[in-house]
Amino acid sequence: MSKAWKKYLLWFAQEHTEFRYAEIESLLSLFKIEMRYDQKPQNKEPYWLVEFSSEKDAKLLASRSVSLRNCIELWGHAKSLDSLHSTLKQQCQIFAPYFHPKKSFKLEVETFGRHFTQNEKIAKLESFIYLPIQGPVRLKDPDLCLQYIEYYGIRASSPPELPYEVFFGRCVANGLRALIKKLSLKTRKFIGNTSMDPQLSLLMANQAKVSNGDFILDPFVGSGSLLVAAAEFGGYVFGTDIDYLMLHGKTKPTRIKQKKRANDESIEANMRQYGLQDKYVDVLINDFSMKFWKDSVQFDAIITDPPYGIRETTERVGTQKHDCVISEKHLATHIPAKIEYGIPNIYKDLLDFSAKHLKLGGRLVCWFPIFKDDYTEDCLPMHPCLKLLANCEQPLSKVTSRRLLTYAKMRHPSVDEVDDAEQSRIHDFRDKYFVVREETRKERRMKNAAVNKKNWEKYVKSKSSLEI
Repeated sequence: MSKAWKKYLLWFAQEHTEFRYAEIESLLSLFKIEMRYDQKPQNKEPYWLVEFSSEKDAKLLASRSVSLRNCIELWGHAKSLDSLHSTLKQQCQIFAPYFHPKKSFKLEVETFGRHFTQNEKIAKLESFIYLPIQGPVRLKDPDLCLQYIEYYGIRASSPPELPYEVFFGRCVANGLRALIKKLSLKTRKFIGNTSMDPQLSLLMANQAKVSNGDFILDPFVGSGSLLVAAAEFGGYVFGTDIDYLMLHGKTKPTRIKQKKRANDESIEANMRQYGLQDKYVDVLINDFSMKFWKDSVQFDAIITDPPYGIRETTERVGTQKHDCVISEKHLATHIPAKIEYGIPNIYKDLLDFSAKHLKLGGRLVCWFPIFKDDYTEDCLPMHPCLKLLANCEQPLSKVTSRRLLTYAKMRHPSVDEVDDAEQSRIHDFRDKYFVVREETRKERRMKNAAVNKKNWEKYVKSKSSLEI
């Protein structure tokens, strides 16, 4: 029996647009959902036209997506409102089963790229009066929610007089946008300078295909934002970090008005705050550059944001001294010295570790900093056992950005391929960052000096003319 495919409109939030495709494709793979693209997705446009063979699949996808605002079963799509009305009037009988005298309804009007007054929206709403709707109006939690959307393009400063596209349909499901607010850093118990934004954390967990019962690791855990996101999706989470003070909640407070940290601030406290303590395994102080795990340990996913050496140091345990030996007398109170752990070494170790300790098909999702002018895919870290599935950019400044890389483990490494990530292709982001930042500071000082000089000359000239 052939499947009855229906058209749907996926309506996205207009932020982090670069990450949509990677997130949706990951969720389709996770849930084994079949979805057809009615037209090629465009990152900048807030909608996709797709087809599902089952409404259940559409709802399942929406239930995990944080990029998606809602999913609409498409009843009509045209270039103008008049054309849309013409189409809907011809198909009214098809939609009749949804209109029942005892079923409440709501009709929403939305515009993208152009603002309309409430009266203008009401006028558009009343133009659908021909629909055979029989039930009572209920604005909150109705049985049937209908949506009319006008799309005016993404140039809000100069929108066209008429919309490019208009859509009408039945709202099937909302995305998981409410979870972003729930996990807001503003209300979180324990955060640090580099705590990951909740939306990006959830996107990373989705791209890692985290599901119930998965064992998840963050080897550069920091304040544990990625653990919170992974635990929300059912993963059992574990973290390691070399920063003793961070893991014990002893670092300087991040919030401006906070003078000192509370005694109970910790990653575990965050888990309790969100009711996720049953998903929290532990966090340990660990130098990632050193062997720690047994060879047999396997993770379902590794999700992490390695340090770039900008707002947090890139360090590992070591010393510049030759033949350094700690006497037994001082061993109990010895604090190991630390040396530079460069970005090329960090990513080499991370890919080697992932190739060894991920299960087959497991995913590594990590951030990688770059300079836009220098970027090519050849500079990305690679490993013969890992396949790069997604590469999404988040701009940080005019000259820098970071890319969210998603790898899948395709096979176990052979004896010859252990410790075989390519280090030579990886640029050390910090080497250029501090040079560029210093140049920017100099340019700013020179610009300010030039402006001040010009203003001073104007002042002297005006004063001289007054004296004359």
